[in-house]
Amino acid sequence: MSLQANLYETFLPRGCFKLQNPEQVTDSFLQERKLMSGERLIRRTVLGLMLTGLLAAGAYAQSQDPAPQQQDIQNDKKDIRQDKKDLQKDRADRNQDQKDINKDKRDLSKDRADRNQDQRDINKDRTDLNKDRTDRNKDQRDINHDKSQLASDTKKYGANSSQVAADKKDLRADGRDRNADQRDINKDRTDLNKDRADRNADQRDINKDRTDLNKDRTDRNKDQRDINKDKKDLHKDRKDLRQDRKAAAAGRKH
Repeated sequence: MSLQANLYETFLPRGCFKLQNPEQVTDSFLQERKLMSGERLIRRTVLGLMLTGLLAAGAYAQSQDPAPQQQDIQNDKKDIRQDKKDLQKDRADRNQDQKDINKDKRDLSKDRADRNQDQRDINKDRTDLNKDRTDRNKDQRDINHDKSQLASDTKKYGANSSQVAADKKDLRADGRDRNADQRDINKDRTDLNKDRADRNADQRDINKDRTDLNKDRTDRNKDQRDINKDKKDLHKDRKDLRQDRKAAAAGRKH
């Protein structure tokens, strides 16, 4: 018996059924066995490829998970550096504004002192002016009296009398006093005008110092608010960095 017949006898029990051509049946059976073996191989290959793909996808996904976390950490560090720069700049601006405020206060105090001194000079000039005017008016009255006395003595004693000579001497002296008082009056007026101009200039400086002081205070307060905001941003970014680091560490453990 041939090999095909033996296979036929082996896989088909006796008494089941009988075929006229066992050789043909055996060939067909072998072909089916080959096909089934090929299908099982293909299925196993496909399943292996699918399993390999799933494992590779999982490994890829696991390897890709830390990337966004690392990017978040880098962004947090960048934000922290920027916050520190902003905080340093705002502190420098705040300190400069405080220096300006201190300088404005000194200028304001000095200008007030100058203004007050000018006002005292004005008051003194007014007192001197009033005194010199009083003296000038008295000297003018003396001159008028001397003129009347001169005219009377000339008529009574004659133009060449000693009384007339004394009257002329008094008249010249009173005239000199009156002229000196007038010069003092003119000087007092000049000093008064100058002191008023200085006082007004000092008042303008005071007004400017007040404006500068208010502006510098406003800038200082704004810089302080910026500093407070920078501190909050820095605290928040540091908190985010700690959270991102914890998330990255947890991802590496898994």
